[in-house]
Amino acid sequence: MAANLRAVDSHGVRLLTDYSLALKTGLIDGTAEGVIENLSGACATINGQRGLGQVISTKACDLAISLAQDHGVAFVSVFDSSHFGAASYWATHIARNGMLGLAFTNASPTVAPWQGRERRIGTNPICMALPGDDIWLLDMATTTVALNRIWKAASQGEPTLPAGWAMDAEGVPTTDTQAALAGFPMPLGGYKGSGLAVMVEILCSVLSGGAIGTEVGGTRVRTRPMLTSHAFIAIQVERFMPLAEFHQRMLRLRDMIKGVKPAPGYEEVLMAGEPEWRAEKERTASGIPISPAIWKELEDLARSLGVQPPVTIME
Repeated sequence: MAANLRAVDSHGVRLLTDYSLALKTGLIDGTAEGVIENLSGACATINGQRGLGQVISTKACDLAISLAQDHGVAFVSVFDSSHFGAASYWATHIARNGMLGLAFTNASPTVAPWQGRERRIGTNPICMALPGDDIWLLDMATTTVALNRIWKAASQGEPTLPAGWAMDAEGVPTTDTQAALAGFPMPLGGYKGSGLAVMVEILCSVLSGGAIGTEVGGTRVRTRPMLTSHAFIAIQVERFMPLAEFHQRMLRLRDMIKGVKPAPGYEEVLMAGEPEWRAEKERTASGIPISPAIWKELEDLARSLGVQPPVTIME
């Protein structure tokens, strides 16, 4: 719901069906809480025990916060977890404690490395959040868009995608939604996006001892556990300067950036996080719209679990 409030609908309640099926088939262990397998100074590794990514990530972020309070900085890696939703939720969870919060995760091998045409790595997002209210929040896939954005377009019957989102099975750029489903998301900035994705893979899976690349499952893989790896970094701001001073310096930086004259076709220069914060304010007041296709999925899921779905929806 937190993702839906921020209009990141690709990572919202539409995932309930995938999570529920993975729980039902045993690919996710709903009882697992994760265990700390290694703790050394400001560094730790958590075995996710194939648990829900949200449960395991809560444990990992709380540990990162605690370690950073003691050491000023902390790095917590996680292996054998599952999809943890929107990365911004976890970076923000850390940031609320007066820290810089960074969150990374590897993902299903749905992306071809630059110059290739076979799936090897995931969309592997990068996220960083700051303490304070609505200053700057970066949450981005290492592809032009998250794969869930393409699946969402397909589920809503959209025949085409914006240029630059995807490639077909031959590695040729395409705007056809069905061709994109058979192909790959486009690496962000070509070889640069591929390099960032591999960097995230190293931080998450190589360093933690978890499943790497093609060994990872996913929300739509029905034959093996997800075995997702995450990495969380917490940096205590007050080890460098008072928090109030940090806020003032960030406001100076924000004003420098937003004070730029907008290019033709744009009304303003936006900071990372602004579109989502504005959507959250609007949706908190007016409600969260759910597409008819996703609503039907939720109704079917509810009935299969003996839950009475709400009567009305917003379209």
